[in-house]
Amino acid sequence: MNKPCWLIASLAVVGFTGGISAGCKKKPDDGGGSTPGSGTATGGATAPSGGPVTLNASGATFQQAAQEVTIEAFTKANKHIKVNYGAGGSGKGRQDFADQVVDFACSDAPYKEADVGKVKGGEFFYIPNVLGAITVSYNAGVDKLQLSPETIAKIFQREIKTWNDPAIAADNPGAKLPATGIVVARRSDGSGTTENFTKFLEGAAPTAWKLKSGSTVEWPVDTQAGNGNGGVAQIVKSTPGAIGYVDLSDAKASQLKYAAVKNPAGKYVEPTAASVTAAGDGIEVKDNLVFTALNAKGDAAYPITAQSWCMTYAKQADKAKGEAIKAYFKFMLTDAQALLPEIDFAPIPKSLQERALAQVDKIQTP
Repeated sequence: MNKPCWLIASLAVVGFTGGISAGCKKKPDDGGGSTPGSGTATGGATAPSGGPVTLNASGATFQQAAQEVTIEAFTKANKHIKVNYGAGGSGKGRQDFADQVVDFACSDAPYKEADVGKVKGGEFFYIPNVLGAITVSYNAGVDKLQLSPETIAKIFQREIKTWNDPAIAADNPGAKLPATGIVVARRSDGSGTTENFTKFLEGAAPTAWKLKSGSTVEWPVDTQAGNGNGGVAQIVKSTPGAIGYVDLSDAKASQLKYAAVKNPAGKYVEPTAASVTAAGDGIEVKDNLVFTALNAKGDAAYPITAQSWCMTYAKQADKAKGEAIKAYFKFMLTDAQALLPEIDFAPIPKSLQERALAQVDKIQTP
C-alpha cells in the first residue's frame, strides 16, 4: 500500500515496520462520504505514563491505512509507546497471534471454529474497528462500469474472457465495451479480503459461483497472483484488460477505476464511505462481536462491504504492554474512528463501538 504523504515522518518516528511498498499518496479530500462524527464515540484514551513500551502486531492489509492513521495519532499523545504493524495479510496475522509472536493481530475474518483451540494464549477478544469496501477494480479502457454478482463470479472463474461479453453488455446497456481479453488478478497470500470477496459471491451468486469461499481458493491457473491488496492493485494498474478485487483505499491510491456493483435491492452502488456506512447500519452482531456486512439490505448499501477486527488476549502476561494495548484499542474505537472517512473507510456503528469498548474493559493485566 502507498503511504499517505502526511504520515511518512510520523511513522518513521514511531518505528513503523509494516512492509509498505514505496510511494506516497496525498491526503484525500472528503469526497462526500459519511461525516467523521456520525459513528464516533468520545474518547481521548491515553496510556499510563512510564517507561517505553513497544507493541508488535501483524495482519490484514485491508485495514493497513486505518492502522497507519491510528498509530500516528495515538503516539502523538503517548510518546512512550511505539506500535509496529506488519501488514502481511489476515492469514499471517491470525497465525502470528495463535503462535504468540505478536501482541495483537488484525484480521478481516475470524478464526474457523476448528482453529480457535490452536491459539496458544488462551481466551481472546475480537475487537471490531473498521468497515470498508472491497472494490472490483478494472483496467478496461471504459470510464464507467456496472457489474452484477453473477457476472463477477463468471469473470473470476474465467468463464467470461473478453470485456465485450454479452453478460457484461447486459449489465451496461448502451456502453461501448472493448473486445480486449480479461486478465484476472487475485491474492497470492492467505487473505481476509479474499475470504470476504468469495463469501460475497457465494451468497450473492450461489448458482454461478463454484469456487466456494476462504482465505485461499483454487483459482483458475490462468489468473495472476499479487501479494497483498497493493500487489493486486499493481497488476490491475499495469495490465491492460485486468480486473481484481482491491480495498477502496488501495484502489484510490493506485488511481484505479472500479465498478458499481448490484446489491440485493437491485441497485448498482459505487463503493464510497457513505455506501459502506449504509451497509453497516443493518448488521447483526453476535455476542463475541463477530458479524458480516456483506450483501447488506438497503438501496444505498454497497454489497461488498467488509469488516475487520483486531484481536488480543483476555489475560495479558505483561502489565505495561497490557495497559498499552487497552489504551490503544480504546483510542482506535473512539478518536481514531473520526479519521476513517478521510482514508475511504467508515466508522463502525456507535452501538457496536460501545460493545467493543466494554470488551476492551474486560482485558486483564497483572
